[in-house]
Amino acid sequence: DGACFGRNYFNRPSAPETEEDEFADERAEILAEASALKKLATDYMHPEVGVTATDGAAFGRNYFNRASAPETEDTDEAEERALVLAEAAALKKSAVDYMHPEVGVTTTDATVFGR
Repeated sequence: DGACFGRNYFNRPSAPETEEDEFADERAEILAEASALKKLATDYMHPEVGVTATDGAAFGRNYFNRASAPETEDTDEAEERALVLAEAAALKKSAVDYMHPEVGVTTTDATVFGR
């Protein structure tokens, strides 16, 4: 049908210039480098995510439960460690209370009051 026609928006005189191949290749390289940098930054900022290895030759050695590993701590040392960690947690709570007075004080005793 002679009445059917279409307009090519890419070859018209007012069409924007198309990108050359060398610029397109350079743009692709830049975007690939930016993506790799973003992945490295994410890995650095979120160490809790962990590392995944797909190479079968990659392996690690556990130095804690091998036969020649030093003995584990005794119960006295474990109790001392728990005591020190509890004291550190109490100090941290005191520091947070001191640095943030806007949080306020909460109590469970009904007979406590202040004027």
